[in-house]
Amino acid sequence: MVSPKQLRTIVESALLGPTPPSPSDRVELLHAIRHSTSALQNLLSYPPPKPADRSQVQSKEVRLPDSPPISLDDQDVQMAIKLSDDLHLNEIECVRLLVCSNQECGILGRDPLEIIRLTAGLWYAERRDLLTAIYTLFRAVVLDQGLEADIVAELQRYLENLINTGLRQRFISLIKELNREDSTGLGGPSSERYVLDSRGALVERRAVVSRERHTLGHCLILSDLVVRTSSKDIKDIFLILKDSTGEPIGSNSSIDNQIIYSLLFSLVIALTSDALSAAADNASVLSCDASFKREFQETVMRVNNDPVVDGFVGCVRLAWVVHLLLTQDGYDPKDAASTSSPYELREMYACLDSIFANNVFQFFLDKVLRTTAYQNDDEDIVYVYNAYLHKLISCFLSDPLARDKVKETKEKAMSKLNTYRTAPSHEIMSGGNSNFQQNSEMSHPFVSLLEFVSEIYQREPELLSGNDVLWTFVNFAGEDHTNVQTLVAFLKLLSTLACTYEGASRVYELLRGKTFRSIGWSTLFDCLSIYEDKFKQSLQSPGAILPEFQEGDAQALVAYLNVLQKVIEFGNPNERKDWFPDIEPLFKLLSYENVPPYLKGALRNSITTFVQVSPVLKDTIWSFLEQYDLPVVVGSHVGKNSQAMTTQVYDMRYELNEIEARREQYPSTISFINLLNVLIAEEGDVSDRGHRFIGIYRFIYNDVFGPFPQRAYADPCEKWQLVAACLKHFHMILSMYDLKDDDVDHIADQSHSIMQPAPVQMQLPVIELMKDFMSGKTVFRNIMSILLPGVNYTIEERTNQIYGNFLEMAVRYSLEILILVFDKDLMVSDFWRPVYQPLDVVLTHDHNQIVALLEYVRYDIEPQIQQCAIKIMSILSSRMDGLAQLLLKSNAAASMIEDYASCLEVRSEESQIIEDSSKDTGVLIMQLLIDNVNRPAPNVTHLLLKFDLDSPVERTLLQPKFHFSCLKVILDMLESLSKPEAHALLYEFGLQLLYELCVDPLTSGPMMDLLSTKKYHCFVKHLDAIGTALLPKRNRNQGLRISSLHQRAWLLKLLAVELHAADITSPSHRETCQNILSQLFSQNLNDYSADQGITSISDTTNRILAKSKILELLDVVQFKSPDISQKASQVVASMKYGHLAEDILSNPSTSGKGGIYYYSERGDRLIDLAAFRDKLWQGIAFTSEAELNEARESVQQLLRWGWKYNKNLEEQASQLHMLTGWSHVAEVSASRRIAFLQNTPEILFKLLDASLSASGSPDCSLKMALILTQVGLTCMAKLRDERFMCPTGLNSDTVTSLDLLLARQLSNGACHTILFKLVLAILRQESSEGLRRRQYALFLGYCQYCQHIVDPDVPATVLQFLSGDGEESEDVDLRKIDKDQAELSLANFSILRKEAQPFLDVVIKDVTHGSESGKTMSINVLDALIHIDHEKYFLNQLQSRGFLRSCLVSISNFNYLDGGLSLESMQRICTLEAELAFMLRISHKYGKSGAQVLFSMGALEHIGSCKALNMQLKGSFMRHGNRFSRDKPLNVDVKRMVTAPILRLALSLTSLVDTSQFFEVKNKVVREVVQFVKGHQLTFDQILGEEFSVADELIMELTNLAVSILSKVWSYEESDEHGFIQSLFGMMQILFSSDPDCFVSTLSTRFLEIQRKAELSTSRLCFSLSSYLYFLITKKSLRLPIADNPMGFHASTGEQQPTLTLLGFFLESMATSLERAAEEKYLLLSKIRDINELSRQEVDEIITLCSREGNVLSSEDIEKRRYIAMVEMCQIVGDRNRLTMLLLLLAENIMNVILVHFQDSHSVKTIPYGTKHEQDNLTLLCGKLVRTLERLELLSEEKIGRNLKVFRRLVTSLKELAYHKLAV
Repeated sequence: MVSPKQLRTIVESALLGPTPPSPSDRVELLHAIRHSTSALQNLLSYPPPKPADRSQVQSKEVRLPDSPPISLDDQDVQMAIKLSDDLHLNEIECVRLLVCSNQECGILGRDPLEIIRLTAGLWYAERRDLLTAIYTLFRAVVLDQGLEADIVAELQRYLENLINTGLRQRFISLIKELNREDSTGLGGPSSERYVLDSRGALVERRAVVSRERHTLGHCLILSDLVVRTSSKDIKDIFLILKDSTGEPIGSNSSIDNQIIYSLLFSLVIALTSDALSAAADNASVLSCDASFKREFQETVMRVNNDPVVDGFVGCVRLAWVVHLLLTQDGYDPKDAASTSSPYELREMYACLDSIFANNVFQFFLDKVLRTTAYQNDDEDIVYVYNAYLHKLISCFLSDPLARDKVKETKEKAMSKLNTYRTAPSHEIMSGGNSNFQQNSEMSHPFVSLLEFVSEIYQREPELLSGNDVLWTFVNFAGEDHTNVQTLVAFLKLLSTLACTYEGASRVYELLRGKTFRSIGWSTLFDCLSIYEDKFKQSLQSPGAILPEFQEGDAQALVAYLNVLQKVIEFGNPNERKDWFPDIEPLFKLLSYENVPPYLKGALRNSITTFVQVSPVLKDTIWSFLEQYDLPVVVGSHVGKNSQAMTTQVYDMRYELNEIEARREQYPSTISFINLLNVLIAEEGDVSDRGHRFIGIYRFIYNDVFGPFPQRAYADPCEKWQLVAACLKHFHMILSMYDLKDDDVDHIADQSHSIMQPAPVQMQLPVIELMKDFMSGKTVFRNIMSILLPGVNYTIEERTNQIYGNFLEMAVRYSLEILILVFDKDLMVSDFWRPVYQPLDVVLTHDHNQIVALLEYVRYDIEPQIQQCAIKIMSILSSRMDGLAQLLLKSNAAASMIEDYASCLEVRSEESQIIEDSSKDTGVLIMQLLIDNVNRPAPNVTHLLLKFDLDSPVERTLLQPKFHFSCLKVILDMLESLSKPEAHALLYEFGLQLLYELCVDPLTSGPMMDLLSTKKYHCFVKHLDAIGTALLPKRNRNQGLRISSLHQRAWLLKLLAVELHAADITSPSHRETCQNILSQLFSQNLNDYSADQGITSISDTTNRILAKSKILELLDVVQFKSPDISQKASQVVASMKYGHLAEDILSNPSTSGKGGIYYYSERGDRLIDLAAFRDKLWQGIAFTSEAELNEARESVQQLLRWGWKYNKNLEEQASQLHMLTGWSHVAEVSASRRIAFLQNTPEILFKLLDASLSASGSPDCSLKMALILTQVGLTCMAKLRDERFMCPTGLNSDTVTSLDLLLARQLSNGACHTILFKLVLAILRQESSEGLRRRQYALFLGYCQYCQHIVDPDVPATVLQFLSGDGEESEDVDLRKIDKDQAELSLANFSILRKEAQPFLDVVIKDVTHGSESGKTMSINVLDALIHIDHEKYFLNQLQSRGFLRSCLVSISNFNYLDGGLSLESMQRICTLEAELAFMLRISHKYGKSGAQVLFSMGALEHIGSCKALNMQLKGSFMRHGNRFSRDKPLNVDVKRMVTAPILRLALSLTSLVDTSQFFEVKNKVVREVVQFVKGHQLTFDQILGEEFSVADELIMELTNLAVSILSKVWSYEESDEHGFIQSLFGMMQILFSSDPDCFVSTLSTRFLEIQRKAELSTSRLCFSLSSYLYFLITKKSLRLPIADNPMGFHASTGEQQPTLTLLGFFLESMATSLERAAEEKYLLLSKIRDINELSRQEVDEIITLCSREGNVLSSEDIEKRRYIAMVEMCQIVGDRNRLTMLLLLLAENIMNVILVHFQDSHSVKTIPYGTKHEQDNLTLLCGKLVRTLERLELLSEEKIGRNLKVFRRLVTSLKELAYHKLAV
């Protein structure tokens, strides 16, 4: 069963859409209506109350169909029974309604009365949906809505079946029943009078029922056009009509009248259509029923006492006589009397006599056609009414009997009406708007007939086409007029006939020829000339009085002029300019006082139509006005003759204030202002800014608009016509003329003399008008007096009063004027203060003014007024921070919320496509909401979306289900997406609004909580409907294509926000994120328990194999964007006036505010085509008609180009926008929520692969490539992280150390694909440095990803230990890893080698010509190429290109002229650091051969001459991460970025030093290194002089580098004049005497990373010193003393050499350190092996000891904790292994030094052992040495991790010599 709401939605979507329904829509429509046949046949038929059902409800347990039993409380029972009594509805049905009400709106906490009203409103909403559905079906069949013929035929058959089964009878009975004062209709005395509609508004039940009857009446009308009405239906309708017209009209009189009209016209249509079908040789349904004919004839002819009832019966009588005339048996129009029975003729004559006797035509005019109810009814229904009135009158006038009666009536009128008697002039001017007159003179049947015909065709002029009957009647009616009344009525008919092209030409020719003896154009102009001659002669006679203007002549002239006006207005533009070559007579009577004002008004109205004929005629009219019309016409003369005009007796002021005001009629002034408005609007020259019209402005300001509220008006229509004319003038001034900078000084000068305003000659209308508004003067006060009565008053007047449309026009102009003032006031307000204030400040003097303005959003009759109210709200909200509080305090907030929501809801239900978004009410509301999101809280957005303004906004609990607001409408609209083409912009801005609310700090919490609910899930379901759907074609609907892209962008951004910021601990947010990821990546994600954390447990077998949505979305945006890069000069120059257009487009003066560019609602800078057109016409000059036509064509071409440019620009922006949204989703998913997904490396690879493929595509623009590359960077970074993350998806709680080695890495094939596509992307044709920097970063990330996961410094023995017990399978795994890594490296090199030449060209070009940051990145890329180089290919390439030498030159030429204090210098230092690292890479990569290449190019000389090594920066920048500050000097950074790299490079070059060339004096390498050291002695001294106790990692590295360099080469230096040897010896003294904790700490923080690095650095430094000492001992025969001599053995030389005792102590420390390091390493390895047996507490202790507790969440599972602990322990094991190796080598060096001394007999001789003290020292040394060597012998190979055979042999040898010395 289809619900009424679903039925309405389906019907409207299929039949009211902007495009024909699709096949699926048609199937759905037919399915829905067929399943609803029963509900439609029994329309609004509901089960009545039943005692049994009432008893069941009172038992408090009810069972509804298809639902479990429902328990009720006492209040529920009372409400159900109350609803049953009020609505005459079954009690069980009432319970169902209560349940639905709770589901739809929520009734918890509501008052019982409110619940009853809400439930009743829901019931009436269901009824309305059903009525709307059937009404829409009838409209689709009867009215031409552009539907396909087959679907119309199908629907027609369906409706015919419904009507034949009683649907029309149901309409009739419902119209009658619903009008009863009981529970079945309007409600009984005890029934609740009000209901709550879906918007929460309180509505009177009577109004709701009246609206239902109104819809039923329209359905009844349309049903007559589907199936002919039966005789019974005719009688029933007629009886209801009589009953309805005989009842007093209620409060809702307009809609009651419309119901009566629907009954009347139902009879008219039924009788007329039945008669016409008989005339078309079809059987007449009614004529076949003779009893009906007699009965209905008697009923129609029966006289009624009520004149109103009798009048409506007379209207039916008219339709009945037409039916009789057309349906008589054997009736022949040529001889009616001979073929009709006497009875039938008598009946027809009786009807005709009654019609003319009672003047039915006048009643039809006054009580139907001219009423506001008729005019305000549905346009399509009114068209049907008029169409059948046209058929009715055509049949009537074509019948001989009727024609005879009309002829008879005309003759009576000509004889009866007195030729000399005249009617009051105001009747002529008002056009029949006065009350209905009963006297025969004013309502003669013939006159009424003419006016009746005129009224019919005045509303629907297209019905005149081909109407020969009417033109025949015109020829008959235009003959032999003997009185003014019939003449005027006839001319009025002609004016109506001239309302089409064809009619205007025909009327012109009719009055031009001799068709009528006394009626023609000559009569008009002759009469004007005669009176002009009379007045001239009278003025020439001294003392003569002007002759009186005959009233009849005036009326006739007015009628003629109305015909003239219509003929010119609707005539063919090419023909009408030749029709009246001389219009001067129209001006000649304007200046005479005795000419009636209404005649002057008609003259000026006719003149106004001539303005549009041609520009030449417009100038002629200006000149004639200056010559003939009253003063105050042309501004230029007003200024010169202002004094003379004030002394004239008769001018426009006099006519207004003395003549018209006395009559209380103002036709002359109205026409005067309208004429001038049209003339001024046509003025193209605005250079004088309206100065020449200041006199006109002053007249309107002071004399017309200023006092208009105090004037009396005979006709209210004239009052509002006068006001509208004045407001139009003010509107034109503000829109045509702008304020300039000079105006500021102008007003400032006047502000010193406020009491003496500037003379008229110096005034400008626009400035005077702005001053009025900004000071709250006359115009402002009067406009507010128009608006302050409020929107409800305006709606009431517009609906029920004939002048309502003029009042509506005045209101619209008033609001538009306020908007224009708002647009200008801020430009001058700061300079005009304090006398003049901005308009918003003026409005705040009375808050009621603001509320009144904003409430016009409720005015749903005219969308423009609603739009103005919304724009004013937008302006005020941007200027007033407290607008929301103001509305709350004014008690207008609730109604404002409802009004805006209603307005938006109405727009969302429409199917019309509005091309201009500035005229789309829904778009304006959306923009208002978006613009106010970020304004101070509480703001208008918070108010209209129903945030809680009584508490902090961020604490709001949004409940759109319970509160009708814009938020509810937007969410419902976005949930359904029912009209994608008509509401594309609404969907787009709706999604944007939700996104803005989700990222705003105040609203993000409530909004994200709402959108994460199960009902919405952030609209992820629309990824199919919006996201991956096909884009509309550009050549068909580019606007829809643009909006569709933006919709996708905002939807993706919304999803990205949820993924990024959602609180995953919340079940709703977690479920939403899972749903989003499941949709995006086509995976089925299951929920998981809270203690599991964020991990995925989905099974790979459940994964969808189809292409994931995330990649489909990228495919959508991958199309070649329209080209907008070509400038106007390239596209436009070939066109005519192309250079003019180019100047306009590029001129800065036309690009600002008010220029030819504007920013769209999306922020795109577009060409304002209207302004562009105006600028073009201002610059085009033409002298002939041919040149004018050519100019028009050229302008059209330029405008077409401009339109295409705008659309292409918007499409390109939308494409980038969607790609940006896609990148947000992709990056957030990859970086933050990848743990939700299964097989993450594959997902990341696909994203990376797709991004690279798209960025390398020829269709990809540069901006798109930037975005895609950024996505690739994120994916690559996440891939690197994934290699070291805890493995997921395991089925046990175990983790092995091999998991570290077999980490998740892409296959080699996937890596090759990435590299290949990345290289192609880098080599793309359209590129930029910014793009390449990102691509280089991606390339470097890829190179890092491809590196071996195992640290090369870790020995194989440790790897074997970590991998298990040495099983063969695990060894194979390790070998396979090494093999795969080698293959990957070689493949990478091969791919790069294929594209090496262009790739190197691009990179080297960036190094040479790029910015400093670009140079740095490019050098790093070259560094990476060297790293993966094979066979020196890339090295040879760089050498052949001379790059290496240029790089060295760049190093040596480094300069810092600005002292290094600028950011540019910092970037240059970064480049220098990269260059040095690049050189070092070459040296390390290729070993001695690489170092030899660099050395041969003078690398040492270049780096030695680098000035950066001598930089002393103070007070410059201090780096914190990637930022800079001015807190501390940059010394540390310089050391890290310059000094350390230079020393590293210098040290690498020392590898060329060959010890075999020790005695070779010409060793060039040694000489250059020594020279480098001497050249930077200060640097070396500073490094060697650092304190070890406070040294950080960088200082320790520098010290190591300096010592290593010196240890390599300084031993070759013969002299020590620089003191380096003593410095090295001093370092030995300090380090060799250090405590063992310096090498292996025993503190609780021994696992700290910083401590471990310090231990390694210290050990490395000691090793360098020991190597230097060993070199001195072995090569230069240096011998050390046993101990320090108290007398100073070397005191004479000043040297402080280390002693053998010191070395022995140091060896003892090494033994202790080795024992500790080995033991720690062994213990850690044991824990790693037993990691799966450790408890959580033990694991946590390990993590805590590693100082990593901050990296582990309390919710992490044991598996991840074990993984983290294992990783940390493995890292410590690696550090301890390196330390152990260093300590072993260091111990070997020390033992070798001691061994040399013990073995050298000469040494023993030279050492003075003669004294007892010296002998004791030797003995003590040997004793300690033996104990130390014994400890070294006990070192375990298992714990040390290496073979100690050689080491133990050395220990044994030294121990033997030590024993020997002891023995001696």
